Amino acid sequence: MHHKNSQNPAGSRSGSPASLDRRQFLRRGAALTGSAALFAALGPRSWAATAGSASAAPETPDVKFGIIALTDCSPIVIAHEKGFFKKHGIRSKISKEASWAVIRDRLSTGDNQATHMLIGMPYASSMGLLGSPKKPLVYAWMLNRNGQAITLKKQYRGKVGADASALKPFVDEAKKAGKPLTFAMTFPPGTHAMWMRYWLASGGIHPGDAAGAGADVNLITIPPPQMVSNMRVGKMDGFCVGEPWNARAIDDGIGYTALTTQDMWVDHPEKVCAFTAEFAEKNPKTVKAVLKALHEASEWMDVMDNRSELCDIVSQPAYINCPKEIILGRQLGQMDYGDGRRKQDDLYMVFSKRNTNYPQPKYGQWWLTQFRRWGMVSGAPDYHGIVKQVCRDDLYAEAMKELGVTGRGRDDTPDKLYDGTMFNPAADLEAYAKSFAVHSLKG
Repeated sequence: MHHKNSQNPAGSRSGSPASLDRRQFLRRGAALTGSAALFAALGPRSWAATAGSASAAPETPDVKFGIIALTDCSPIVIAHEKGFFKKHGIRSKISKEASWAVIRDRLSTGDNQATHMLIGMPYASSMGLLGSPKKPLVYAWMLNRNGQAITLKKQYRGKVGADASALKPFVDEAKKAGKPLTFAMTFPPGTHAMWMRYWLASGGIHPGDAAGAGADVNLITIPPPQMVSNMRVGKMDGFCVGEPWNARAIDDGIGYTALTTQDMWVDHPEKVCAFTAEFAEKNPKTVKAVLKALHEASEWMDVMDNRSELCDIVSQPAYINCPKEIILGRQLGQMDYGDGRRKQDDLYMVFSKRNTNYPQPKYGQWWLTQFRRWGMVSGAPDYHGIVKQVCRDDLYAEAMKELGVTGRGRDDTPDKLYDGTMFNPAADLEAYAKSFAVHSLKG
């Protein structure tokens, strides 16, 4: 069932601009006399939400959004399909891309004006790391927390779970035989790469530097929708990716979930909505309109009674192209690990709850410590300066103030990861980067 812009946004009224096409709206406005009558036709909520005044209108109303076929693209898809972008003056288009490299390139060249993006990518592009052309990018919105996983092929079922040290004997045996095990992630500076690296290293397994030097295993890059098919033909022993592809591997009978990323770090950061720095500088009202629409979409999605409809929409071929039932289970927190473990997971993927969307600077700082740890930068990066440049929490705060949203603020409290380590953004970040037993530090 196709839902494209078929529903009024929550709170909009029949006869508001959100439910009228332009010709109908102009006819109705022309039929009314006096500004009071025009305001009455618009309705106070719709007027305030969509325009407020001529100066509040988006500078660039036509915005094309890049997405990858992952469940966490949902805020962008729902804002488009349910009319939230339209409500805030954005004429949205969705462009499903083949890989994270394409996502980066189409944003950088201006083919797309905004994009679904791994949180590490704006930093890598702004710094010109790992083959990324140096292009300043920014983000002002966290799309989600949680909802990724590490999948292993079924041969390890019952032998390896959350503890990566159980995998080490298999790694050592394969390396000694000259046929190292292979693990996949989706993009070298991205979240899945860091979760996979962190997990392997916690078990004493070295994933190597960005070029593979010092590695106990092969670490390869595979686009998210291709993970399952590549495991099926024997290309890798495990992968880290977002949903629904971990659940799909279980449904297809080729793998199981060793652990979820929320098992590793409760309410960890994941994807962002990113722009080029140049676009954000020239179009601040457009950026804020996008954020306002994403806020309304995200609140709608975190009503659990809406999760079934959410999966109806995003499962379509134009978006994730995966059966609704495979997506829905983990969206409801129904965790079947595929190896006999089952639980109701209260830490399912969230889009708005628990201050999800505030772009916390500490998460960017953590990413830079991992770039440092794995030899992706030489010498200590400017942990605070780079994050201030890329992570635009000021734009987020302005947009939410204009919406009247309160209770969403900066959080600098320390975070505890599953191996017992604490990340404290107020502490010495360089010392934290150097504190790990397994690393590829340079300089």
